[in-house]
Amino acid sequence: MTQQHTFHIPVMGTAFTADTPLKVAQFGIDSVIALADDVLLERLRKVYAEKNNLQYEEIKNNTKDYRADRITSYLNLVNTLATQKYEEYTTATKEKVEALKLYFTSFPDTSTLKNEFDKLTEKYFNTDEISAWLKDNLNMGSIDVNIMTKVDKPNFFKNEALPSEYNDAHAALRGYANSDLASSIIFSAGMNPRLYGYIAQFEDFYPNAEGYIKKKIVLKVSDYRSALIQGKFLAKKGLWVSEYRIESGLNCGGHAFATDGYLMGPILAEFKEKREELIEEVYAICKDALKANNRVAPEKSLALKITAQGGVGTAEEHDFLIKHYELDSVGWGTPFLLVPEVTTVDDKTREQLVKAKEKDLYLSNVSPLGEPFNNLRNASKEVEKWQKVEEGKPGSPCPRRYLAFSTEYDEKGVCTASRLYQKNKIEELGISEEITDKVCLCMGLSAAAVVTNDIQTRESKAVSICPGPNMAYFDKLLSLEDMTKHIYGLENFMNRTDRPNMFIKELNLYMDYLKNKLEEAKKDWNKKQEKYFNRFFENMNDGITYYNNMFESVKDKYEQTKEDTISNLEKTKSKLAALAVEVEALKIIPLAS
Repeated sequence: MTQQHTFHIPVMGTAFTADTPLKVAQFGIDSVIALADDVLLERLRKVYAEKNNLQYEEIKNNTKDYRADRITSYLNLVNTLATQKYEEYTTATKEKVEALKLYFTSFPDTSTLKNEFDKLTEKYFNTDEISAWLKDNLNMGSIDVNIMTKVDKPNFFKNEALPSEYNDAHAALRGYANSDLASSIIFSAGMNPRLYGYIAQFEDFYPNAEGYIKKKIVLKVSDYRSALIQGKFLAKKGLWVSEYRIESGLNCGGHAFATDGYLMGPILAEFKEKREELIEEVYAICKDALKANNRVAPEKSLALKITAQGGVGTAEEHDFLIKHYELDSVGWGTPFLLVPEVTTVDDKTREQLVKAKEKDLYLSNVSPLGEPFNNLRNASKEVEKWQKVEEGKPGSPCPRRYLAFSTEYDEKGVCTASRLYQKNKIEELGISEEITDKVCLCMGLSAAAVVTNDIQTRESKAVSICPGPNMAYFDKLLSLEDMTKHIYGLENFMNRTDRPNMFIKELNLYMDYLKNKLEEAKKDWNKKQEKYFNRFFENMNDGITYYNNMFESVKDKYEQTKEDTISNLEKTKSKLAALAVEVEALKIIPLAS
């Protein structure tokens, strides 16, 4: 079956893509549901059950496994409804054929599917024949799910600690494993050995003799080394990673997991160069493990996809990533926040996103996870947070407790954005922005779905949102058809002409990140810091050299921007050299012990 699209919609927050498969799966577009918030998913299950006149019985939080049960039930409902939409979509009627003609206008002229459909319908058509062709050639978009491996808090039942399989991420994995879905689970935020080991308990993650895997494993990775280490770890358990999803360290939305100056272009080049080596090396381990455990081991290597996401914004960039690096798909995240047909964002926040410029989008310290978090200045949750500080009541109630990792004031865990934590910490150290800057992401990232679906609750409806820096270059609401045409270069909906190439944008973001890290390090300079910055400089310089060679060598690409891009690279190299001089000067200062 021909792949319909060369783009996918990554996970965004907890609410923004929570019901996206119901909006795009019938069109063959893959999208991702976050499994972090079972309360939100249970509420959405009720919303969609009522909309579709289906029976709904609440899964209350009075059992040990309510979290997994809620996730399973929601995913099964989404699968059922999305499949119904797909079946309706691929059953041709005269009116439907006209709508399909419009749908295929958003495909590039090089699309085999578009050309075949045009030939099938250019003169006269038989609806039964078209229905058969649609079912043979169009596939439903994959209903994928995401788990942040770090969000794996232990849980309690009637004040008794539960075994690790009831931890948040473990329960979410079980909820997905028990669902009807045949799709992929994406693991992000790094390796969690105990969670990865738990995957081995579920049959759907193993291949059959033909190599089919009902539930595929996808790893979001920042570099090749990480992919190889994690791939081998899972392979030793007989588990195959079906896709490595490379995400820019800084030119992305949500939490930002920066590399040590290792840039996206060289990372993608390494995956392209070593793709076959990766498949052979990891599959040999996987095959041996399957046989050792008396499982079916397909003779042929299993399929592997390499995809990427983070900062792509033009058709030229999309096409370049697909062709130059031989990627299977490219993720378009942040721009889809401006597509009401696709993502769940409240009107007020969407209006702020339309108007947002570079100064309104910043890498913040608001996340209780302790990782840098992409933020929108003056989002309603930010405003609410500072109002509470002014009123002398900093911090938030903590009803969800998904990020309650600190055991400083409660052995069951406390979130650093909670009222309890901040009250105690301020009493100890005095008030400071370092303490009060943390925001309740559990509630903030789910609030948009509460507002747009008019869900009745007394909880805060202030919204947190986490667009990537790319949002600055999109300034209007778009339809799904518009965005698809923009991705494939049929139309351009970006008015600004000063947008830097995605690789240059990431490079500049790393320069800003490096400057900030250096200022912090000066307060406590030591040998470890020195090694870190030397490694960072080396990787950045290697990246700049790679980009210089790449942009000089590619023909018929980036012709209008190539000169500015190469000039920008030279300027950045000079700035990097200046920072290196600062580090050299620090070496003569007595090192901290």
